[in-house]
Amino acid sequence: MKKLILVGRSEAGKTTLTQVLRGQEIKYEKTQYINYHSALIDTPGEYAENRELGRALALYSYEADICGLLVSATEPYCLFPPNVTPMANREVIGIITKIDHPDARPDLAQLWLEIAGCKKIFHTSAKTGQGIDELMEYLQ
Repeated sequence: MKKLILVGRSEAGKTTLTQVLRGQEIKYEKTQYINYHSALIDTPGEYAENRELGRALALYSYEADICGLLVSATEPYCLFPPNVTPMANREVIGIITKIDHPDARPDLAQLWLEIAGCKKIFHTSAKTGQGIDELMEYLQ
């Protein structure tokens, strides 16, 4: 399986997605530091939200085969600037989370990820499992 680093703002669903991809029970855990798993790297949202800590994400991304930019379908704004994906020297995919939420706007999240430069975008729900199999298959 290709190693995936998950990057996104706090509460975007990175840790929950990590738990689902690893076949674990979903339980809320605040990620305080970079968590390495066999094929996943879970990062704290603060690293993407803070300019100084953001530099660390660039370094940690060298440990991965694919960078995953996460945007929750419930977010009021996008953290990622336009055309940011060329900054990585590896493939960058978009992952939309929480598509099952009643207030979800996956169309808006898709647009934000496209503007960021993501060519491949997955729509996922950790709660229902929608899109998880497609993401897993892509990482094989």
